[in-house]
Amino acid sequence: MSYTESYECDVCGNKKGERDLWWLSFSDCIPGSSPDDTIPVIKFSRFDTSHSHDKTVKHLCGAQCAATLMNRWMSDQHEDPDQHCAR
Repeated sequence: MSYTESYECDVCGNKKGERDLWWLSFSDCIPGSSPDDTIPVIKFSRFDTSHSHDKTVKHLCGAQCAATLMNRWMSDQHEDPDQHCAR
């Protein structure tokens, strides 16, 4: 019995092909200027199957969708500049 995984771009909905060069994105936090302060960050990496199963990871089919996701994330940060990471 064979097992097939399928992935869909979280921005445009494209389906991942076997040889497509996809990307992953996830949010993280870095320490701020005080112990009680955190700074949200967004990170991108090349597609890796072992990390692709994390429910917080976004699947991206290319640079245009990565840019769209980053733009959305930056807009959210602009709307709430005092936003901190969830604890």
